[in-house]
Amino acid sequence: MDLARRALLAAAFGCALYAQSFEVASVKPSKEQDFRGMSMQYMPGGRLAIHNYPVLLVISQAYNIPPQSPRLRGGPQWIWVERYDIEAKADPSVAPPGLPDATRRERMRKMLQALLADRFHLAVHTETKEDAVYLLVTGKNGPKLQRSAIADKDCDEKCHVLNGGQGRGIHGRAIDMADLASMLENFADRPVLDRTGIDGLYDVDTTAWMPMRGKPLPSGAKAEDGSDADTMPTMFTVVARLGLKLEPQRAPVEIVVIDRVERPAEN
Repeated sequence: MDLARRALLAAAFGCALYAQSFEVASVKPSKEQDFRGMSMQYMPGGRLAIHNYPVLLVISQAYNIPPQSPRLRGGPQWIWVERYDIEAKADPSVAPPGLPDATRRERMRKMLQALLADRFHLAVHTETKEDAVYLLVTGKNGPKLQRSAIADKDCDEKCHVLNGGQGRGIHGRAIDMADLASMLENFADRPVLDRTGIDGLYDVDTTAWMPMRGKPLPSGAKAEDGSDADTMPTMFTVVARLGLKLEPQRAPVEIVVIDRVERPAEN
């Protein structure tokens, strides 16, 4: 599909579009059964490689919202379970050498939105509502964060990568506070907004924490990291150990609502 048609399609579906689009895109059902084989990489030269991702997770990446966040709503059940492999390539001018990492990622997200509108007929709309949130702020005695060995100017596809979760803790070698807030939001009972005012990249490693949502863990249960569930701290305690704080407030939040999504046609 040419760029003009992509732009019209994206506009019709309410999808923001960067001036460029992926020139080549392959979308296929994944044959991988183990969810631990999931991966997504923004690579040099405007290349995107997604392996074994549920459609919901692809949508969340395109709109920069944690997949389990209450800020992402709607859609049929199959987008949670059906997984796809997606490979796409843009013109190299989209991500030239030296382009700031944040700009590169934003351009790739806009093109991924256009790809979803094209191949999955995704249509969304946004709403802004005042809601209960947690503000991620600095603690009383200031942050206790370790600077990353990677400087902002040297940031590449290895930056802003987080591993873990509530049962394993948060682990990242070059993440910023927006990344941390996003990771916490995936397991919190309300949206998490970064209000720390802290810039730069940091090396973060935390312990596992007690689930905030869902059923409590039974007595004697183990976390994914092997620790006793009964001894796990809360998310609030884990954040406090970083010299930060989750402060309950009400604030305007933008919600993305999935109005339409379809299974893609075979390549």
